[in-house]
Parts: sequence; structure tokens; C-alpha cells
Amino acid sequence: MAKAPLAITASKLTKKFGDFTAVDDVSFDVQQGELFALLGPNGAGKSTTIKMLTTLLRPTSGELTLAGHDVAKAQDSARKSFGIVFQDPSVDTEMTAYENMELHAALYGIRGSEIKARVQTLLELVELWDRKDALVKTFSGGMKRRLEIARGLLHHPHVLFLDEPTLGLDTQTRNLLWDYVKRLSQEEGMTVFFTTHYLEEAEAVANRIAIIDHGKLIALGTTKELTKQTNTKTLEAAYLELTGKTVRDEAPGRGDEWRARHRSRSMR
Repeated sequence: MAKAPLAITASKLTKKFGDFTAVDDVSFDVQQGELFALLGPNGAGKSTTIKMLTTLLRPTSGELTLAGHDVAKAQDSARKSFGIVFQDPSVDTEMTAYENMELHAALYGIRGSEIKARVQTLLELVELWDRKDALVKTFSGGMKRRLEIARGLLHHPHVLFLDEPTLGLDTQTRNLLWDYVKRLSQEEGMTVFFTTHYLEEAEAVANRIAIIDHGKLIALGTTKELTKQTNTKTLEAAYLELTGKTVRDEAPGRGDEWRARHRSRSMR
């Protein structure tokens, strides 16, 4: 059976901030339609990897393609090929759900009757059509996340990036969101690349899982393959075997750039 086309390829991907290497010679690929999880402790390099994948950071070295586009050389084409839901909420709470969708559609050049049809389809899918005219500031956290996912799909992206999309949500809402994501992946033929600290989510949702630590890719495979590699029975046990049980400290909201600056100052 032939393999599906590749949606993402990363080859020897490296990102340095001064003398600090946040991502170190990382290589992987993701097939079209795959649900792919990137896991790792705080400060492991997950956020930096996603920022490079989504053109927010330029790699120091290595090659990166997204839906066939060279991310470094064809940034505009790469950006049009993906949708993203950030870890922090990004919807405008002073606008209605429908207005948020309309604004995003305009930014991606979606015009006329296509907007109305697409917005209605997606808001119905995430069960927000009946709240389309309500201000987003009246929404719960789970409703805002559902709106962000719907908004990220307006332009029919080849890849949807989800950066800790269920952080802070209750178990019922988390399960509902993943049900939506899996259904959307199937119906849209879309690749989903996500990060999460909830290992049970990765185990239940992802076709394959990559684990990154100290900037290096240390494992890649299905849950079954990772547990076999580590002689464990669950993904959580395999993850702890690979990354250790020591608590990793990270300043809230601060990533690899902050750690690089902090390290530089401490060495003076």
C-alpha cells in the first residue's frame, strides 16, 4: 500500500539563540491526513519548533517544507497552507462569533457568498451557529476554543497546528474538542500537528508521536512502538522513561528566547 503524500518535512532543523541551541538537528516527516503529536517537557523545544513550522521564526539551519512549500523561501505560500490555534486565546472578545469569522475570511481573501456558506458550515460543525450573533466575551473557554478551531479552518488549510489547545479546559470540553478535531481531519483530509501536556490526549488521538527533549528528537513512533522501545505499558510510562521524572522549571509565558538571554546575562 502506497504511503500518503508528505504534509510536513523537517531535515536537520536547528535553531540557535546566541550560544543557546533550542532545537538541535531535528528531522521528521508527517504524512497528509495524519494526526501527529509533538511532546516534551517544559523548555524542550516544542514552541520553537512550532514557530519555525509556522514561519514565526527562521531556522538557523536545516530544511523545512509545509504542503510542498519551502518555509524559508516561500513564506506566503506556506502561510496560506495552514491554520493555527495558539495556546493563548486570540479571538476578539468585543466582536461576535460571526464577525470574528468574517474578519478572518477577509484576511485570507475569501469573498462573497463563499464566506456565508463556509462560516455557517464550520459554526454548525462546532455547535456555535446558534450563538453566531453573541459577543465572544460571553463565551466560555471551551466555546472560544471551538470558535478558534472553526476560524482556523476557513481557508481549507492542508495542515492545522494546535499548540496546547485544551490547556485549562475541563475533561468533558477537552474530549468534545478532540472529537471535533478528529472528525474535521477525516472530513477535510487535513493533517493535524499538535502539542499537549495531557499524555492521555496524545495516546487517544495521535497516529504517531514525537518526543523532544533538550532540543533533540529522542523518540518517534506510535504509542505501541514507544512502549515497546522502553519496555513499558503506557505512553505516560514511556514518556517518563525517555525524559526522566525530574520537574522542569520554566518561567510562565517565556520561551527559548528568554532562556537564551537569561543564560547570556548569567555568564557575564
